Amino acid sequence: MPVFAAIASSRLPSRHAHLQLRRWRPVGAMALLTAGLLFGGPSQAQVGSTAQAPGTRSVNEWLSRMHEASRQRAYTGTLVVSAGASMSASKVWHVCDGSQQMERIDTLTGTPRTTIRRNSDVITFEPETKTAVVEKRESLGMFPEMLRTPNNLIPQFYAARETGVQRVAGHLADMVEILPKDDLRFGYRIWSERQTGLVVKLQTLGEQGAVLEQMSFSELQLDAPVSMDKLQKLMKDTRGYEVHKPLLKKTTAEAEGWRLKEAVPGFTAMSCHTRDTGAAHTPGTAPMQWVFSDGLASVSLFVEPFDAQRHGQERAAAVGATHSVSKRVGDHWLTVLGEVPPPTLRRFALALERTR
Repeated sequence: MPVFAAIASSRLPSRHAHLQLRRWRPVGAMALLTAGLLFGGPSQAQVGSTAQAPGTRSVNEWLSRMHEASRQRAYTGTLVVSAGASMSASKVWHVCDGSQQMERIDTLTGTPRTTIRRNSDVITFEPETKTAVVEKRESLGMFPEMLRTPNNLIPQFYAARETGVQRVAGHLADMVEILPKDDLRFGYRIWSERQTGLVVKLQTLGEQGAVLEQMSFSELQLDAPVSMDKLQKLMKDTRGYEVHKPLLKKTTAEAEGWRLKEAVPGFTAMSCHTRDTGAAHTPGTAPMQWVFSDGLASVSLFVEPFDAQRHGQERAAAVGATHSVSKRVGDHWLTVLGEVPPPTLRRFALALERTR
């Protein structure tokens, strides 16, 4: 269900200095949980794992089953997101045809917004401002870094536990908990539709199993007649909208003059981008996003030149399961953001250092 990625990417804390970067890429396991495009194509081992009875699946087999369901099913539904006292809802249309996947997500609460995605191509329409943002989003997928992280270390840091069966949006679903083995990451409680494996509900779990954030379908129609052609036409129709195309430049933290002096256990650097303005710049002066993942949870380091008028004292914030820490690092301003416990973010913040 790529839908979770698009919805969660619009819910990052907007009052921080990384606002201009928040459209780059969805951050956090809640943002990444059930999108397609994880493996690119099912292997025989992965397909075979979907036939196993509950109680015999490993953590990787559960995740593979959920991924395959997101790739192979067409559906429509209403997705409700709650985090603390905040609640929002969106209407979802999803369709797949071989290697092509498309979806449309319309917000039902808050600012009107329509997001349409075709594989990695994404456009977001904002009717109130008559603007449309065109992007390419890498790593859209259900836990997309699962097989990109060295040796797939997920079982080293997480374990799976089946906990029963419940009905969600009229569908019977297996309940499974993906639990961390240390205090550097959150856990997840997932409801996976019994017949298909499709994720129909997800909770992010904090200390002592407290629910930090929840996403759940309130109504869901499987194998719905969603038209890919219609979605493609809607995606291309930008008449009356001012179109923006933010450009990202792939780079490395080392090339920009940064490094981590101490690794955070389990987390591997996955990508690094700066915003491409078309003009030459001295390394370290363009806003940069450096993404890390343990295969499930993701953390982003946003670095930009320090601006006394916009940046102030070190601060921390939280919205549901998404936490952020902001601080000055020399002549730069750092915001570390992710769906991980605050101590994990602080370890990243303390480890970042300038190399030139």
